[in-house]
Amino acid sequence: MNLVERIAPVLVFLIAVTVIAELADQAKVFDVAAREAAHLARGRVWRLWLLVVALATGLTIVLSLDTCAVLLTPVVLSMARQLDIPPKLFAFTTVWLAGTASLLLPVSNLTNLLALHPFRQFDVSYLSVSWRPAIAAIVITVAVLAVLFHRDLPRRYIVPPTPAVEDKVLFWGAAAVCLLLGPAFVSGVEVAWPASIGAVVLVVLFAVRRRSVLRWSLIPFKLVGTVVVLFTVVGFLSSHGLEAVLRWVAGTTSELRLSATAALGANLFDNLPAYLAMEPVASDSPHRMLALLIGVNCGCLLTLWGSLATLLWRARCDAARVDISWWSFLWRGLILTPLVVTGAVLALNG
Repeated sequence: MNLVERIAPVLVFLIAVTVIAELADQAKVFDVAAREAAHLARGRVWRLWLLVVALATGLTIVLSLDTCAVLLTPVVLSMARQLDIPPKLFAFTTVWLAGTASLLLPVSNLTNLLALHPFRQFDVSYLSVSWRPAIAAIVITVAVLAVLFHRDLPRRYIVPPTPAVEDKVLFWGAAAVCLLLGPAFVSGVEVAWPASIGAVVLVVLFAVRRRSVLRWSLIPFKLVGTVVVLFTVVGFLSSHGLEAVLRWVAGTTSELRLSATAALGANLFDNLPAYLAMEPVASDSPHRMLALLIGVNCGCLLTLWGSLATLLWRARCDAARVDISWWSFLWRGLILTPLVVTGAVLALNG
């Protein structure tokens, strides 16, 4: 399969799921979900945090890590400010789970979508290999968050009123599309199709109900351009000796060494080019492919440029006036990353 055939479905999916997420946000789906979580938690921060964990995990799995990092982050930070709760607990919950919960389904991360081609050659279901490492990564992330922010969890807050929904047709339509995407994505159909259908449905619905929201900026042109450039650059480097160097560094026997090498590459150069560069090194077995994904998905949480989602998350934190320095991100990541990568690799071989 040539480069164009591989990249086209990924780009279609990226555009479609971004449009769905943005329009669902305009329909107040995420705002209502977060505020309902505050009601369900009944004034206890630890309950609210567990509900945000569930929401972040679900959004990441079904609508990709970018949706969680970009759209859920401002919602939970605004909620934390209104409830007078320290915001970093929720900020790190969204960005960490955006990375570590993105192993389970192909649609959860662009790297997973790219890995579908090798998995099809193995005639192995992606989910049959990914489910154990994915569960391990999520559980370890939640445990580390609970330890690092244990002083914030016993707090209480006053339960706020539920926000009014201006257009219930848009709200329920967008909510239905989001809910139906989950089973559609695991049905075995090429994921670009249900994502495209969902995007078209919402665009038509908004064209009828609220045309002013529809604008060209809904399409992530910069992100698409970045992905195309990364594909091109890594393809060039791979044809000029990069594969041999990476094969020597990653080795051919240890899956943990492969994951660690992938994590290092992701933190230095971003996880997407790291995956593209290392795919030939790992494409000899489904377990090594998943070990590569563990490294680039779960191991990219040391630097603020480790993934596009992290960069977008940082921008949302800055907009909400929540200061996340590179040092505070790094030292917390140094606690999480070795644990989650090692745990996921052990679960892979378990």
